[in-house]
Amino acid sequence: MTRPEPDRSFAQSPPHNHGELDLCLLELAAHADEWARLPVTRTIELLLASRANLARCAQRWVDVSVAGKRIDPDSPWVGEEWVTGPWALAGGINGYLETLRAITAGSVPRFEGISTRPDGRLVVPVFPRTIFDRLLMGGVRAEVWMQPGVTEDNLGENMAGFYHRAKSGGKVAVVLGAGNINSIAPLDTLYRLVALGHVVLLKMNPVNEYLAPILEEVFAQFISAGYLRVVSGGAEVGAYLTRHDGVDEIHITGSAHTHDAIVWGTGDLGEARRAAGTPLLAKPITSELGGVGPTIVLPGPWSRADLRFQAENAVTMKLHNAGCNCVASQVLVLPAEWELRDAFLNEVRGLMRELPPRTAYYPGAAERQRATVAAHPDAELFAGEVPRTLIAGLDPGAADDVCFTTEAFGAVLAETSLPGAGAAEFLENAVEFCNTILDGTLGATLIVHPATARDLGEHLDQALADLRYGSIGVNVWNAVAFLLAQASWGAYPGHTLAKIGSGIGVVHNSFLFDRPERTVARGSFYPFPRSWMHRDPSLLPRPPWFVTNRTAAVTARRVAEFAMDPGWGHVPGIFASALRG
Repeated sequence: MTRPEPDRSFAQSPPHNHGELDLCLLELAAHADEWARLPVTRTIELLLASRANLARCAQRWVDVSVAGKRIDPDSPWVGEEWVTGPWALAGGINGYLETLRAITAGSVPRFEGISTRPDGRLVVPVFPRTIFDRLLMGGVRAEVWMQPGVTEDNLGENMAGFYHRAKSGGKVAVVLGAGNINSIAPLDTLYRLVALGHVVLLKMNPVNEYLAPILEEVFAQFISAGYLRVVSGGAEVGAYLTRHDGVDEIHITGSAHTHDAIVWGTGDLGEARRAAGTPLLAKPITSELGGVGPTIVLPGPWSRADLRFQAENAVTMKLHNAGCNCVASQVLVLPAEWELRDAFLNEVRGLMRELPPRTAYYPGAAERQRATVAAHPDAELFAGEVPRTLIAGLDPGAADDVCFTTEAFGAVLAETSLPGAGAAEFLENAVEFCNTILDGTLGATLIVHPATARDLGEHLDQALADLRYGSIGVNVWNAVAFLLAQASWGAYPGHTLAKIGSGIGVVHNSFLFDRPERTVARGSFYPFPRSWMHRDPSLLPRPPWFVTNRTAAVTARRVAEFAMDPGWGHVPGIFASALRG
């Protein structure tokens, strides 16, 4: 996994000194056993209080995020901060509430439509769950595939393990927060608290430490009870915490470089430790570390409207959050023999050119873009402070191409085309290419016309099984698995500390599955109302995360308000805005 470390030379608030950090850890340790044995009903009360706190400060959360990322406050892109901030966090809280309420009733959540694949993997539908899910995310479905050995008969035994085991002593965990998506740090924190029963010290990333005071307000009751602390600071603070004797476990969302520095150390000595299998870190660590995400576009009888809508879909996967997403689509994988290949690429080019410029807020974006262009002088450059970049026609056999090996973490999109006499042969080649050439296993997306999907039949299902990614989207960006609390989020299982790839472990996962393998999210190929005309139902003209959605700021705010205070009163306003998107 290659993601360059961001430049940390920009202004930061003063880091906590070692004495303050020591005190935080001592306070957490003093309450660790109490938290591990806390009645579930009390945990529910704390989550409800946090959701109410979030509702009171959500607007300030979005305002500081918009300022921190230098987004035009009048732009529809403000909606991104509602979606990936308060909406995502409120959804996470709601997901845990459903599971914990089932546990208090002496059970675990139940599921309809569970199935077993021919290879024995259990497939559990996790979304939609309610009438509100069907209305507000109409057409979006998600299922979690379990690791081998989990069956329908033993599924309950492989859920909420922390709540079914005899409670032992509590643990202190450090969460090293991500700087790009502002719900990552609090959601990672909640997973440690609720799913694993750890008290948590959350260290904010310097890029978005402006959010620390708001998170302290959101989680005020957790903090006052001694179960959570929030601190700021750079790499030195992180290094001190990860080596601290008062820390039992660590979770990081970030780069493989940072992970390896923590686990093995740096320089020649770090590499020697890795080679010898003697890590510097002697405590468990989980991680989510990004990757080079593909979007596989299958051939089919697309109309002009289909080309435009799916180009918007593909461009969103790259340009959302200025391209600074660990699960951004970096490589378009197209069928070389598809007669509409050039037409689709031209729609992508048009959007890259036409969308308003955007500030590349994340440190190092310009340097990464220049390094990529230096390797590809024929790159097409479009609008922006750091130009949006399209690199088409890459040789799929060039395994060491920077676009295939290095996460750009910015507005750089590449394209390669693969042979295939038909959709099935192309798809087989695409799966092999993604699994063997592209770096990382976090997320992949397939775009497939319904007629093509019908023709592929079991070949499409087998491709989903063969793709080694922790989240897969079919006609919907696989990042939807991040937004849906019920989905598991993390790399495909199998990475090791020595070859960390996209990381180890999962987060979110509000049903508390102990052994998830991947999430598969599905959406309609068509926007509303064409989706109903083609019997591929969806209620979304454009999803509110689309970079082309004109009412995204209003729609996303209203959906976030619903998530923080669920009820029918929000629904008319949501639809009134969404239908104009």
